[in-house]
Amino acid sequence: MSEIVTQVSEDSAAAAALGETSARFVRWTQFAALGVLIGLLYHGILANLASQWWNDPDFSHGFFIPIFSGLVIWLMRRQLLSLNPAPSWSGLLIVGGALITLVVGVLGAELFLSRSSLILLLAGIVVLFFGWRVFGVSLFPWAVLFLMIPIPAILYNQLTFPLQFLASKFATGLLSFAGVPVLREGNVIRLPAMSLEVVEACSGIRSLLSLTSLAVVFAYFLEVRVWKRVALVIAAIPIAVAANGLRIMGTGLLVQYWDPDKAQGFFHEFSGWVIFLFSLIMLYAAHRLMNLRWRRGDGRKTT
Repeated sequence: MSEIVTQVSEDSAAAAALGETSARFVRWTQFAALGVLIGLLYHGILANLASQWWNDPDFSHGFFIPIFSGLVIWLMRRQLLSLNPAPSWSGLLIVGGALITLVVGVLGAELFLSRSSLILLLAGIVVLFFGWRVFGVSLFPWAVLFLMIPIPAILYNQLTFPLQFLASKFATGLLSFAGVPVLREGNVIRLPAMSLEVVEACSGIRSLLSLTSLAVVFAYFLEVRVWKRVALVIAAIPIAVAANGLRIMGTGLLVQYWDPDKAQGFFHEFSGWVIFLFSLIMLYAAHRLMNLRWRRGDGRKTT
């Protein structure tokens, strides 16, 4: 009798294992089919996006954002696996909204909408298959994916124009403080040796976008308190603007006291890397200053 019971138990365990294997196979087959469908829908959009990352220096940081997001998901894998999936049909509403956004973006030739629809679609899939709790835990790595999408052209133009004037005004003030005779007319800085025009490429938008994205990465790995993370990302904005003004000032000094042609050649490009490195150092200094001002453990202000 005991042998029969043992045999039945073994058969039940084998059947359960086989059922679990079959369910896992079906689930992975569904995900594979879903991946192929997404690839068919978005292969042209993703190819165009990667091409812009490669050819447009203002958005070259986009290559690293999906890698960072994937790394965060990997680091959170134990927490995610510990959650019990609770699929929600409300995910279908998000999927439908994402597809509508895709259609509007494609028909309206609006790249930002068509690209953003992929991120919205990912959110809908997570909610549909795993539930809102899993999506809530993975909210940060999902939201950070928006940093890989170039901002709309209308917003880009709205940002670069005032940045040009701000950079030229700041650089003019620094040059005047350094004793250089200087006159500013709009975004044109007039020096005795020659005039410098702060064009769109020198507005600082590139360093602003790149430094802000790096600030997100920096804050995530080196800081645990949310308010400090947010403060570091916000601090990246004035740091990038000030650093760009210093770069233009350096170009003005080279024009005035050395060689105008050399100042606008190799040294102009090289100074961009130097100033960006300086911006990273300033961002690190801002983090250190916050840690000196507020204790890491309890957030109390030090005296």
